[in-house]
Amino acid sequence: MRTFYRNSREANYSPLEIGFKGRLPLMEPVYQVHFEFLQIGRSTESPIDFVVTDTISGSQNSDETQITQSTISRFACRIVCDRNAPYTARIFAAGFDSSKNIFLGEKAAKWKNPDGHMDGLTTNGVLVMHPKGGFTEESKPGVWREISVCGDVYTLRETRSAQQRGKLVENETNILQDGSLIDLCGATLLWRTADGLFHTPTQKHIEALRQEINAARPQCPVGLNTLAFPSINRKDVVEEKQPWAYLSCGHVHGYHNWGHRSDIEANERECPMCRTVGPYVPLWLGCEAGFYVDAGPPTYAFTPCGHVCSEKSAKYWSQIPLPHGTHAFHASCPFCAAQLTGEHNCVKLIFQGPID
Repeated sequence: MRTFYRNSREANYSPLEIGFKGRLPLMEPVYQVHFEFLQIGRSTESPIDFVVTDTISGSQNSDETQITQSTISRFACRIVCDRNAPYTARIFAAGFDSSKNIFLGEKAAKWKNPDGHMDGLTTNGVLVMHPKGGFTEESKPGVWREISVCGDVYTLRETRSAQQRGKLVENETNILQDGSLIDLCGATLLWRTADGLFHTPTQKHIEALRQEINAARPQCPVGLNTLAFPSINRKDVVEEKQPWAYLSCGHVHGYHNWGHRSDIEANERECPMCRTVGPYVPLWLGCEAGFYVDAGPPTYAFTPCGHVCSEKSAKYWSQIPLPHGTHAFHASCPFCAAQLTGEHNCVKLIFQGPID
């Protein structure tokens, strides 16, 4: 998951006229001071403002897990933002190439609308989901839609690359809102607005929560050693005092190399507190502030990755169906993109305080 912040970069041109060039739609970018025009895609050519690559589940970024063939379009989408209030942002599928023409693959769906205008979809589609109630504590998942080259909204195709487009949804628009998710078939972007981020916890707030938890001196209920979340700067290194948890029950312990049973899988352990069998993983404090829907204390962990955040943030992301492959959807951890498992996709953590 990537966080895409409003007003992150400015450009001096925007598409204002739509015409035709043969059987392909042509959108001519013209210089205009009232808009920001941002292009997103896999291509590293100069017309692309933000280059995105495929997200690898579970933060596996080694050479052994590199994507051999990307499913993200080279010119995936473009976003047009008003520079004047209310700063409306609209998303369109596909983007301009170096010759200032809309770039669509040979297998991309294309058609002519009843009014005579050409329209189309990228090969694997640009999907958008707007949360109900905005990106707040009360947010609920919305419905995934597909956006066309001209910005029209359609229901999803049978598969991502199907030639037959979905049905036109006339009462919905391509206007982005705080918390909108943009899926490019290989990477999912989270759109945040300046007003939304004003009510979002900051990096300093998350660091203060980490220090507050550590100041409470949580202990391993078996080894009685003090536990502490590592610094956010050392989020990839498992430290000696790092808390671990049994994700089936939520009991927090220090690391130990026992509890294996011959009749269960190697990565599962039996909790010594309640005898529940499940994954036993280190806990990591989620450090991307833009993913939080509230400023609550980090008391819930995603399963099976162990990333920790506030209760309402964990429950929100646990119910968001993110596109996966050509037609599947499943909930994923926003911090590492690991597919969530378990009864509720997250678990409440049970810490033990010091006994002295």
